[in-house]
Amino acid sequence: MRISVIIPVYNEVESLRELYQELVQALAPYEKYEILFIDDGSTDGSFDVIKELGETDTHVNLFQFHRNYGKSAALAEGFKYAEGDQIITMDADLQDDPSEITNLVQKLEEGFDLVSDGKKIVKTPYLKSCHPNYSIL
Repeated sequence: MRISVIIPVYNEVESLRELYQELVQALAPYEKYEILFIDDGSTDGSFDVIKELGETDTHVNLFQFHRNYGKSAALAEGFKYAEGDQIITMDADLQDDPSEITNLVQKLEEGFDLVSDGKKIVKTPYLKSCHPNYSIL
């Protein structure tokens, strides 16, 4: 079994290293996995951080849009290139908890076709926190 984790990234330079460390720890029990970062036209150095991570870790794959197309387009690109039997999507802003990957995979192995997880409680910009469905994937 191979796990693919798809992460759309747009101007998340401050959270990428921490996210990466949490992902590596969460994915350690799995022999085969890949992390696909889709840089959606970031202008804050996110691309450079991901490129650096990919130079030292063969599990990291980086795709770059030269302008912002949005989360849906980034996810579609990730799905196009993901090679995993199990595919997990996560946000790059640390609202999704990588330690939940084991639980998600376990449910998929139980036979569920689709598994969803809630977001961590974090401080979000006012407009995002006002939307009643924002915290649900």
